[in-house]
Amino acid sequence: MVSSNPVASLCLSSLLLTLFLCVNGVSSSSHNGTKIGEGYRLVSIEETHDGGLLGFLQVNQKTSIYGSDISLLRFYAKHETDDRLRVHITDANKKRWEVPYNLLPREQPPALTQTIGRSRKNKDPITVSEYSGSELLFTYTSDPFSFKVKRKSNGETLFDTSSDASDPFSSLVFKDQYLEISTKLPKDAPLYGLGENTQPHGIKLYPSDPYTLYTTDISAINLNADLYGSHPVYMDLRNAGGKASAHAVLLLNSNGMDVFYKGTSLTYKIIGGVFDFYFFSGPSPLNVVDQYTQLIGRPAPMPYWAFGFHQCRWGYHNLSVIEDVVDSYKKAQIPLDVIWNDDDHMDGKKDFTLNQVNYPRPKLLKFLEKIHSIGMKYIVINDPGISVNTSYGVYQRGLANDVFIKYDGEPFLAQVWPGAVNFPDFLNPKTVSWWVDEIRRFHKLVPIDGLWIDMNEVSSFCSGKCKIPRGKQCPTGTGPGWICCLDCKNITKTRWDDPPYKINASGIQAPIGFKTIATSAVHYNGVLEYDAHSLFGFAESIATHKGLLGIEGKRPFILSRSTFVGSGKYTAHWTGDNQGTWENLRYSISTMLNFGIFGVPMVGSDICGFYPQPTEELCNRWIEVGAFYPFSRDHANYYSPRQELYQWESVAESSRNALGIRYRILPYLYTLNYEAHVSGAPIARPLFFSFPTYTECYGLSTQFLLGSGLMISPVLEQGKTEVKALFPPGSWYSLLDLTSTITSKDGIYITLDAPLHVVNVHLYQNTILPMQQGGLISKDARMTPFSLVITFPEGATDGEAKGNLFLDEDELPEMTLGNGYSTYVDFHATVKQGAVKVWSEVQEGKFALDKGWYIESVSVLGLDGSGALSSLEIDGKPLVGVSDLKVSVSEHVHLDGKENGEKKTVMVALKGLNISIGKNFAVNWKMG
Repeated sequence: MVSSNPVASLCLSSLLLTLFLCVNGVSSSSHNGTKIGEGYRLVSIEETHDGGLLGFLQVNQKTSIYGSDISLLRFYAKHETDDRLRVHITDANKKRWEVPYNLLPREQPPALTQTIGRSRKNKDPITVSEYSGSELLFTYTSDPFSFKVKRKSNGETLFDTSSDASDPFSSLVFKDQYLEISTKLPKDAPLYGLGENTQPHGIKLYPSDPYTLYTTDISAINLNADLYGSHPVYMDLRNAGGKASAHAVLLLNSNGMDVFYKGTSLTYKIIGGVFDFYFFSGPSPLNVVDQYTQLIGRPAPMPYWAFGFHQCRWGYHNLSVIEDVVDSYKKAQIPLDVIWNDDDHMDGKKDFTLNQVNYPRPKLLKFLEKIHSIGMKYIVINDPGISVNTSYGVYQRGLANDVFIKYDGEPFLAQVWPGAVNFPDFLNPKTVSWWVDEIRRFHKLVPIDGLWIDMNEVSSFCSGKCKIPRGKQCPTGTGPGWICCLDCKNITKTRWDDPPYKINASGIQAPIGFKTIATSAVHYNGVLEYDAHSLFGFAESIATHKGLLGIEGKRPFILSRSTFVGSGKYTAHWTGDNQGTWENLRYSISTMLNFGIFGVPMVGSDICGFYPQPTEELCNRWIEVGAFYPFSRDHANYYSPRQELYQWESVAESSRNALGIRYRILPYLYTLNYEAHVSGAPIARPLFFSFPTYTECYGLSTQFLLGSGLMISPVLEQGKTEVKALFPPGSWYSLLDLTSTITSKDGIYITLDAPLHVVNVHLYQNTILPMQQGGLISKDARMTPFSLVITFPEGATDGEAKGNLFLDEDELPEMTLGNGYSTYVDFHATVKQGAVKVWSEVQEGKFALDKGWYIESVSVLGLDGSGALSSLEIDGKPLVGVSDLKVSVSEHVHLDGKENGEKKTVMVALKGLNISIGKNFAVNWKMG
């Protein structure tokens, strides 16, 4: 849902903000030629009882720009694990705001009780300037204080805060409302992350593009602007002489910040909090996200049905409309697992209510009973603004429990869809209990299967201190619902509302309280909105997760627009209000890939665009991308024409094809979900995750991988019926035609045919892909026979392939082995001098046996084609005279133009098998 007309209001907002900035004296000019700070010097450093370093830093000379420098700082460095280093810098004398440790559990630095030179009794001060861990090395310079983080194995500098003449930047600056620190970088090092924003240049960070982090409700069509989430982490991928290594840097800070990337340096400018850096050594991209999510929380396990297709629209005015949508998908033979409601089901747009006229409860319950019986699910939206309405039970109970964010001792008043609202304070334990209870109450009213939490940046249609107007209706009930109708006045009386440094909020240096909660408003225990602003959606996700988990003990599904570091532990994410344009289709890939790095792997964009209506051709091409988003949903604006996938016959055909592939690879997607949950591995990945030494793919943002080896190469341009795709070194096989192959030694660009209804999907060598036969609902697709597709390097005489499969009772809260309701299978295959072997190693096989899952076919690709197949055995027994068994041998066709003069390679397919998934098996044969 949008909070304003995304086109017209941008111009209006710019005008209003220009006026606002002028009135409040906000300037976008920088302090050119004037040093903001003179740096600090190290005056003491000692070892702590836990093996860390504790030092004190004295300011060299105070300046007044952006406020006075804090005189004495304390820094603490510790190798928390073999591959993670923490560097924490704060005021030595006064506790400062940090991301709450109860929201994001982690080690706490020593308490602020030690004084200079007395951090440990009878302990001599350290005189060396190095602090070594297993993988990382921390070094420092005393005056002006700076530090470096190096990779121990090769001495490479990963982070260096010392300035030099080639790229001068300020020394460490630490004021109450302005913190600055910089690091040198190798020229144009490939960096990824620092979101959420829409990056027009692709997934790589682009020098001189602005990167502002402050959760904001502006449309995702705004390029290089702070959007819905805040993720102050980046991955740095380097390649020295063909040897690649990746590392990541997290600055754990929830305050608003600008990050300036110049190509040879990166500078943080933050309006509060502390420096709390975490360095992750990698060295592979997968190692990095493993280490990162070990700290911030592993991604949430998703139920199986969440990987089906989802349909939503703002404007399903009554129950008969969504009934028709479900029926129309079935008639069009397009898969659909989940039907959604935006706020159309609500009574007056109020949370946890039902419009009994348009969605009469008896009829709705009958509809839900019908779709639940066939495995479909139902999800509704929930916004954080609670309507100020004395006859509204949710509001009454909230007031009684004192759950709302305060301003001047009263609940802060804002406006969202129902009109005047108060916002819950999710930092307050009482609020969490109240929210959990409201979810329980609503589930009794309507048995929903998940919650969609929107507008939680947090978004308001008004700014400043407001009151409900007398003598007029607000809102009027006519025209756009996003026009502020409260009586409001700007708040600039405190330094929290008008900080000395202006981050580039909304891309135009908007006041940080513009169309959100006033930043001088107060949370539980006196916490300022100024500090906690970007945590709202994260905290709401935690409370919502607790509420859903407590209803029936099922695995929760939550979709949140606003996210922060650690949100992936609780929620999925969609990329917000996009446009139905070719540019937005392309941007969606980069945003999706970034969220995999952020530890939020269940992510996708509104397919076909949220507004305005896409062209028929664009919607064809968008479903061919969106069918492979981890989270795949069509969603549209209230004011846009209908765009369900069956509205155009051509789109319906493309949908059947693309979603047909998705529903056949659901076992693979679900296994990737398990891998994400145990190791943080993204579901959708940039190509460099699998090919880190192949520099050609470092900036590639038009193709992506699912897992390690399934590559999607979509059409992203209007009028094209072919696509130029990059194939990294090795052998690739088309999933649409397993006999079609592309092989290269050094990587190659190939122009692929891509008619309107075709998306190119290729499987890399050394892979075993488990598939099923598909269906219109994931519950049905899940019970069809399995097939294995096995890929060797083309023509290899000695090769190995691997794959895996995770199966479980997917609505149990925990996704784990050993509970009696799960099975894990490792698949292996080898070819050696013409001898082919395929086998499995099963853990906890009983669950799969009880479900009756079996493998019906095995296809092995890339085999040397000289000679015939012989000596076929399964579990040591010859397969001779088995009537249902069909063996076929098909020659590969080379799309890389290498068939002339090359030896013949073939695919061998065995069909009619009945191999139980829940037992170890071995299939052997010989070629030639």
